[in-house]
Amino acid sequence: MIRTLIVSFFVVVISTGFYLTQKTAPPAKPNIIYLLTDDQRADALGIMGNPLIKTPNLDQLARQGTLFKNAYVTTSICCVSRATMLSGQYMSRHGIEDFNTSFKPEALAQTYPMLLKKAGYRIGFVGKYGVGAPKDQPQSAFDFWACTNKSQPDYEMKDENGNDIHNTDQVNKDILKFIDGSTDQPFCLSVSFKAPHVQDNDPRQFIIQPRYKPMYAADSIAESPKADPKYWNSFPDFFRTEQNIARERWHLRFENNRMYQESVRNYYRLISGVDEVVGNLVKKLEEKGLADNTVIIFMGDNGFYLGEYGLAGKWYGHEESIRVPLIVYDPRNAKIKGKKEENIALNIDIAPTILQLAGLEIPAQMQGIDLVKEVSAPKKSKANRQEFFYEHTFMGSPKIPKVEGIVQPPFKYMTYTEHGYEELFDLKKDPSETKNVVADPAYKTRLATMRTKYAAWKQQVQ
Repeated sequence: MIRTLIVSFFVVVISTGFYLTQKTAPPAKPNIIYLLTDDQRADALGIMGNPLIKTPNLDQLARQGTLFKNAYVTTSICCVSRATMLSGQYMSRHGIEDFNTSFKPEALAQTYPMLLKKAGYRIGFVGKYGVGAPKDQPQSAFDFWACTNKSQPDYEMKDENGNDIHNTDQVNKDILKFIDGSTDQPFCLSVSFKAPHVQDNDPRQFIIQPRYKPMYAADSIAESPKADPKYWNSFPDFFRTEQNIARERWHLRFENNRMYQESVRNYYRLISGVDEVVGNLVKKLEEKGLADNTVIIFMGDNGFYLGEYGLAGKWYGHEESIRVPLIVYDPRNAKIKGKKEENIALNIDIAPTILQLAGLEIPAQMQGIDLVKEVSAPKKSKANRQEFFYEHTFMGSPKIPKVEGIVQPPFKYMTYTEHGYEELFDLKKDPSETKNVVADPAYKTRLATMRTKYAAWKQQVQ
């Protein structure tokens, strides 16, 4: 009897000790996949209210995670925005203002992929790196690299066997290859699609996968009221010139309704192609048993004019240009499931969010916030960002007039720095940004406030 009790006692102790060990073991670090599209504006997503575009897989991620309804970029051009996402910094701080400036080694070491690698993550990059000169791409620093050696990839490519393949389909193959090579080591995969960017210097512009040609073919897409020529004609002389690249590209894509219909259909087709890749990615994670511990973040690198104001491209301060889609999906975190976040989120937040997901501290030089913490926090504890600084200084007039300003809903202030021309929009009364109220005496006090804020922010972002 005593012997039985002793044996039972040791069984309980051993069992209890095992249970405590299991209970207190640190949780496994999550895998992280960051998906980035090129030139996808905020409303080019079904769940953002677009009645035509088909993005079921992205919509499902948003329903199961958090959809940020007011996500913006701090500079609307790919090279700068990507550097901002990697570094967590405004352009004024990271200093990459064009397509030829690369991260210096010490700055690269402080980007989220390199910090994750130092912390034991397997890191990969697929698609378009898009920062700096191609010769400086940090291929050797990554465990997996499947990027073009061009600043801008081509849609029509050759695969490893010399067969023709569309860029989006090649990105799909590379993603699956990376996941198939996963081990017990946590990973972070950064994926940058070319889609839905145009193919520059190609008259076809938006080059789609042929199998997507039937999609949207029967849809008639309504033009924005802001396609009315009066909006183009309302710009000041320095802006309203055929040398403005946004106007040059409008002629290539949206000059008449036939061109508009075909351009927007192909723009949507390219995004639906990305959505297909997202579905394949999720399926692969499930097959590999990785789905429950893999965070997926999806964002656009900048917005895109679809003919509004007689413009094409991005660069300037309108909502079409600076507002983007953003989804954070974390299957481990019930607090962010099914949320639609109204507070402002920015591209400077990507690096801090990824680092915090991995359990790492946010470096002091990063200027963004942890978006997961922001969504999960009680209302009284939220950062509740009220405003942000916008800056675009690449090229300059007449091609792309330089512009800076403050977005502080319900107001937006922009100044074209080379010309001293100001814009002030009351987004509550005029959400479409059709009336510049700078000269309206009723906004004199607000204008003075925004000018003061702009001057302060210009120093603060350094």
